[in-house]
Amino acid sequence: MARYTGPVCRKCRREGAKLFLKGTRCETDKCAFERRQNPPGMNTFRRGKQTDYAIHLREKQKVKQFYGVLESQFRRYYARAERTKGNTGKVLMSLLERRLDNIVHRLGFALSTAQARQMVTHGHILVNGRRVDVPSYLVRAGDVIGVKNRPKSLQWVQACLAEVSREVPDFLSRVDGPPPEGHVLRLPEAEDVSIPVQPQLIVELCSK
Repeated sequence: MARYTGPVCRKCRREGAKLFLKGTRCETDKCAFERRQNPPGMNTFRRGKQTDYAIHLREKQKVKQFYGVLESQFRRYYARAERTKGNTGKVLMSLLERRLDNIVHRLGFALSTAQARQMVTHGHILVNGRRVDVPSYLVRAGDVIGVKNRPKSLQWVQACLAEVSREVPDFLSRVDGPPPEGHVLRLPEAEDVSIPVQPQLIVELCSK
């Protein structure tokens, strides 16, 4: 699967928003976005006014970068949200927020979504007592997200918990263990997303 392997701070600068792609480093003075908020590339100036298409596209790209999904994956999420009853934009954000790698990150078991994805694929994470190694797995209300009871897994998660200072969102709860585990109290909503997002702009773009 094609993945971007360059400096992730360029993504934040391109979208003009802090996406917290480097974990706790983004909360310090070392954050590249704080020091250089201009877009990456040779032409570092921002044009005076973006077109409507550019505004809609940047909103979609921002969400894709934040959750670490590719275009084909994003299209599948949008198609599913479109088939589901309710507001398409809110359903889309709920689906993305329910991804297992995102839940692991929001619980504080990992410093970033990329690190959470690695933890899931390497088999460190359990869902209802069973190992799940698919980062795109969608959690449900009542699920218990645990850590594999082995020294390497526990040491990794404990180190992250000691470094993380953010609070657990309302739709989740965390028990620090040992071993630490999280509970999905309810399905997340669009308002639970940790970055400012306008889902309607994404729906208007994808529905064309």
